[in-house]
Amino acid sequence: MEKLRIMSVFGTRPEAIKMAPLVKELAGREEIESICCVTAQHREMLDSVLKVFGVRPDWDLDIMTPRQTLSTITSRCLLGMDEAVDQLRPDMILVHGDTSTTFAGALSAFYHKVPVGHVEAGLRTYDKYSPYPEEMNRKLVTAIADLFFCPTESNRENLAGEGITQGVFVTGNTVIDALRTTVREDYAFSTEALNRLPYGRKKILLVTCHRRENYGRPMEEVMSALADIARRHADVEMVYPVHLSPVVQECAKRHLSGLPNIHLTAPLAADEMHNLMARCYLVLTDSGGLQEEAPALGKPVLVLRRETERPEAVAAGTVKLAGVARKDITAMADELIDDPAAYAAMAHAVNPYGDGQACRRIADAILWHFGRGERPEDFAV
Repeated sequence: MEKLRIMSVFGTRPEAIKMAPLVKELAGREEIESICCVTAQHREMLDSVLKVFGVRPDWDLDIMTPRQTLSTITSRCLLGMDEAVDQLRPDMILVHGDTSTTFAGALSAFYHKVPVGHVEAGLRTYDKYSPYPEEMNRKLVTAIADLFFCPTESNRENLAGEGITQGVFVTGNTVIDALRTTVREDYAFSTEALNRLPYGRKKILLVTCHRRENYGRPMEEVMSALADIARRHADVEMVYPVHLSPVVQECAKRHLSGLPNIHLTAPLAADEMHNLMARCYLVLTDSGGLQEEAPALGKPVLVLRRETERPEAVAAGTVKLAGVARKDITAMADELIDDPAAYAAMAHAVNPYGDGQACRRIADAILWHFGRGERPEDFAV
């Protein structure tokens, strides 16, 4: 019997972190030929993740251009996928989450009549402009996909509410699989500045802020709040790996440069980010992935957004929505820095996102779909 040709398509750093362990799981199955196609929507940040996980792409679209727009990303990805799909002739294409690469990859698969598996399916805010453009990307992929790999039961319920009940699996999130390979107690950072941070003596706050819907006034408010927190707490050291977007770079430097307990760094490799998170005290972020990674490491998260498509951790108590107002962010951070009981309540909450077996379940589900194995059990907290 011929091997199934399963092509994984991704292009950004967060996608790569979550898809790399799945690419390797698929490659380890004797029934599957695992093909990795990257769009390089984020060139430098993507390459660093591929290096960490030891994944070598079979096809590289290399679409990134200076100051690229959503339209250029989508159109270049769609055109590049034509040649890749025609030559590689996959039996199924896997896309992840909600990026422009995800949408274009799924649309290309549809144009070529190739089945689509959607990894991290069923996330919703029900506001098409928040997160932007991610909420609409994932809804469009839902309309195209054939298999739906939901991280949690509430994601499955979202799809059921839209009338989608066939081909749906609750797998856990593949990022938990990734963390099991990257976090180590004896880890040494590549830069001495990170090795020299006063872990255990001061409270290390890890920050990320980059989402498009936060551009403008919301980001100004967030940066002002970060500066307030740094000035008010002598026992805090803040590490902010600044996204390569010129908009983010300019805003962060204007508000935060020169503050002695704020460290603005280049974006970190996946293993460095995971190990820094494991040693930090608190995470402040507008990232989606960090909302899942930090709870797995017992770290409270303040989400720098007005809403989240990951409500499970909010319900569990390990994540709180801080919004984008300066006073709200500072007040919530102050409480977690100053009140040990408030901090402990979040740090000890149950992680709802997985048991490190998501990739196995997804591979089993693909084989089941093609009649080559049993249906996997669903993940349950």
